[in-house]
Amino acid sequence: MAGIVVKPRARILHGHDWVFSSEVLKVFGKPADGDVISLKDGKDHLIGSAIYNSRSQIVARRFSRRKQDLDLDFFKRRITQAAEYRARRHLDPRLCRVVWSESDGLPGLIIDRYGDCFVMQTLTLAMDMRRDLIADAIEGGIGSMSNAPEAHATIIERNDAPVRKAEGLELRTNVLRGDAPARIEIEIEDVNFELDLLHGQKPASISIKNTTMGSLPDSRGTGACWTVSQIREHLR
Repeated sequence: MAGIVVKPRARILHGHDWVFSSEVLKVFGKPADGDVISLKDGKDHLIGSAIYNSRSQIVARRFSRRKQDLDLDFFKRRITQAAEYRARRHLDPRLCRVVWSESDGLPGLIIDRYGDCFVMQTLTLAMDMRRDLIADAIEGGIGSMSNAPEAHATIIERNDAPVRKAEGLELRTNVLRGDAPARIEIEIEDVNFELDLLHGQKPASISIKNTTMGSLPDSRGTGACWTVSQIREHLR
């Protein structure tokens, strides 16, 4: 496996999971952008597996401290572990951020769940190249917990975040699996809301459906759009 050797004072040797371009001592094996690579220290010791992109200032992002490929079993395992962690924290498994990038060992991957719909962002080149594989993992893992007919989930990619440009990626929005409804309804603290997952300002933006929420402060002068976290904080 191709890879890089990091400099003696690289932050990854002290617990960080990123390698910046200024911290690379040498590159070996001619890795291609988006590849999985080996990370080694100056003594040729393996310090993990990472995703690689020479076009980014963050040239490597570690996702494992051992030799590991990004295959279907790996994605299923990590996504399932992330979902199970949220369940142990007593979050609603059908209305939460299931995967949050490096926090769940999946650099650049974000998955939000709204009932039977999953909204995915792939903000790094390696994850973007494997978005169909990730969709397979969702369908085979947390997607199988859906109550939709035949346990099929709708999977939407909302890859319109400007941060993708730092990885050399285009911006796009698309339906990867299933049929995306124009709007869906969710319930938070016994209040109903409508979401536009394809065209909303951000994946977690919602429109107030129930007018009894008039007590919410209007932070932007419109009273029309709130994030899930803002509403939950207000209702505490």
